[in-house]
Amino acid sequence: MKAKVVLVNILLFSLTLLYSGCSKDISPTVYKTKNVIIVVVDGARYSETWGDSSHQYISNRYILLSQGVLCSNFHNNGVTATVPGHTAICTGNYENINNGGMEYPTYPSFLQYWNKINPTLASKAWVITTKDKLQVLSDCTDSLWKGKYIPNTDCGNSGLGTGYRDDSTTFQSTIDKLSHQQIQLAIINFKQPDAAGHANDSLGYLQGIFDTDNYIGAIWQQIQNDVNYKDKTTLIVTNDHGRHTPGVSNGFVSHGDQCEGCKHIEFFALGPDFKQNYISTKPYEQIDIPNTVSELLGIFMPTSKGKVMKDLFK
Repeated sequence: MKAKVVLVNILLFSLTLLYSGCSKDISPTVYKTKNVIIVVVDGARYSETWGDSSHQYISNRYILLSQGVLCSNFHNNGVTATVPGHTAICTGNYENINNGGMEYPTYPSFLQYWNKINPTLASKAWVITTKDKLQVLSDCTDSLWKGKYIPNTDCGNSGLGTGYRDDSTTFQSTIDKLSHQQIQLAIINFKQPDAAGHANDSLGYLQGIFDTDNYIGAIWQQIQNDVNYKDKTTLIVTNDHGRHTPGVSNGFVSHGDQCEGCKHIEFFALGPDFKQNYISTKPYEQIDIPNTVSELLGIFMPTSKGKVMKDLFK
């Protein structure tokens, strides 16, 4: 009899532990965020964004910092190229993936996870990019996910293999979709800083950072002016990679190694669940973005290798 009592107690204790462990992953969200918009400023170095004490090229974001958070110690610790960088932001995994759009990520993105648990809202999830090759972010090769829960795409001129378009087109498309389709989840790419950098056009590179900052300011204003978004939308601004530091390889023209200029990138966020006028020096990295988004939206994303950036929350 005593043996049975002991066995029952052990089972009850085990179930309690199991329930406690699971509840951390699947507990309902307690956050105010219902929509998340991620803007990726392609190829901008930290030294020309938040690392520039004048903040002359990111004046909108600098003003908005009073309402948001900056992680000053944020890095791409994987391959510092466009498709691998965006893949890390979406899937929470660093992969040495083809940078020409010829290969899909291995793991599902936070967009696919969100679509799976919100099938009636699948039309509200988007990949909107100036670079056509980033349409690969819409799917993965995992056999359980491939071809399933696909977000909408608006990439390049009209999809994979059609070439790049102007950032102004991507910006207008974003505003139109926010206005008329009530986007709830999106990743948006603006190419100009990277394109000008590769062309060895230093003035065009800085202008690209400046123009993108204006797009970001306008997107936030659109969010604030719309009752469907105001006080329930998080906006995240980051980079896929930076550029070589002066004296490394061919200078700022390219990227792709592990120098500080390529790795050190931006993480800036505004939203109802983030602190205000807060700068964190705690080290975070690209793969932490999907976990943080998933935390806000109540998604369990076990394939991601990142962590939640909780010290940025209120």
